[in-house]
Amino acid sequence: MGRISLLLLVSLLPLLASGASFPRSLALGHLSALHMPARHISRLTVTRDYTTHYFRQKVDHFGFDINKKFKQRYLIADKHWKKQGGAILFYTGNEGDIIWFCNNTGFMWDVAEEMNAMLVFAEHRYYGESLPFGSRSFQDSRHLNFLTSEQALADFAEIVNYLKHTIPGVKNQPVIAIGGSYGGMLAAWFRMKYPHMIVGALAASAPIMQFENLVPCAMFMEIVTRDFKRSSPHCPENIRRSWGVIDKLGASRSSLYWLSEALHLCSPLTDFHDIQMLKDWISETWVNLAMVNYPYECNFLQPLPAWPVKAVCKHLKDPKVSDQVLMLDLFKALNVYYNHSGQAKCLNISETTTSNLGSLGWSYQACTEIIMPLCTTGVSDMFEPHAWKPKELAEDCFKQWGVTPRPSWISTMYGGRNIKSHKNIVFSNGELDPWSAGGVTQNITDDLVAINIQYGAHHLDLRSSNPLDPQTVRLARSLEIRYMQKWIKDFYANFEKQY
Repeated sequence: MGRISLLLLVSLLPLLASGASFPRSLALGHLSALHMPARHISRLTVTRDYTTHYFRQKVDHFGFDINKKFKQRYLIADKHWKKQGGAILFYTGNEGDIIWFCNNTGFMWDVAEEMNAMLVFAEHRYYGESLPFGSRSFQDSRHLNFLTSEQALADFAEIVNYLKHTIPGVKNQPVIAIGGSYGGMLAAWFRMKYPHMIVGALAASAPIMQFENLVPCAMFMEIVTRDFKRSSPHCPENIRRSWGVIDKLGASRSSLYWLSEALHLCSPLTDFHDIQMLKDWISETWVNLAMVNYPYECNFLQPLPAWPVKAVCKHLKDPKVSDQVLMLDLFKALNVYYNHSGQAKCLNISETTTSNLGSLGWSYQACTEIIMPLCTTGVSDMFEPHAWKPKELAEDCFKQWGVTPRPSWISTMYGGRNIKSHKNIVFSNGELDPWSAGGVTQNITDDLVAINIQYGAHHLDLRSSNPLDPQTVRLARSLEIRYMQKWIKDFYANFEKQY
């Protein structure tokens, strides 16, 4: 599989050819709805009220030759923060505009008052407004050389240090890292690399094991397929069949024209290259749907109905339709993702997600450090078979960016499976989320805890509380709060002993 973003699938297939010690029964395995505290049921999110700040950040934290600095953006919300007994909840920004992540991480806003917390949302370098070289940041590999997870973690550490020295009352308060997806990986790694600066981390949908050979490369797409099969037994069957039908219709100019019209494409298909682009786009769509298969209407990657995979599969449940009818049904299914609002006049195969995500920066990261093997079999999943081909990935990356991937570096830096020497990290994963394939789904120690959320999609627990939330995600949030409260309590207990 190619360079695949945790929130955003960037050029999916062009590279294909190429706490208190809670009972373990609560923290391990699928969460039940039992013993759900009533105070966490369907609580509405508060209004987002924050101030925007900029920190003069070093471009290079690990060398002494470059003294250049850039303005790194971060947001602060301190309405419920208390100088006595409060805490700092620090969001480790990921691959996109920090305001977008701020507005889509309602959990932090929901718990701010209860935890007397200041909320800080830090933007990741090279994304949003935090561009180390301005408009030249993506010019070439020389300018992109400082786009790494290590540099990003150092950025976060510098911001935390700055806040502790400039805001009265922050210095002697605990900081908890929170993040989802790539941001969840960063939250966990932040705790691992800077344990003296943060007391714990909530890493939601963080596939820190999706590297090298730590997990089978086919698991990701098998989970996507399982999600679709749960909605309709014949849905994956029809999707698997659609690839051959598309190829067949792409064999002649007249059938290409018919297919373009049937799918209401903005630009007509003209040749084999266009057919491959179409299949890449459709594949990416199915993966995105699995990630954002939320139980209510939302506008995350696209405006979508509740349980969008189920809505898609309503159109793909008959295995006996003709090839032409299958394509017409395919359009109806795609329309669920691309035209739920009813505003689109045609479907654009060059777009799949919101522009708030930074595809260019992630494309570079997925050619350097973030090398996550993905593959398909065409048997255990509903996609065309594609092997993981690191050599072809390396060739493509060198052609595009002039860099060579380092598949082993993340495991070398952060430990891979060997992380039990760390503590105070909660890993949450939704069973519907394909990224759970590379997530921590079993307790490693009493202090490295896994929370698996039945009926949960991609970091559903970090979204705002909603009356339509499954009870499992409500319980997950309740457990996460209990762990964070314990970290805060332990911090203050130890602080009092020192002074």
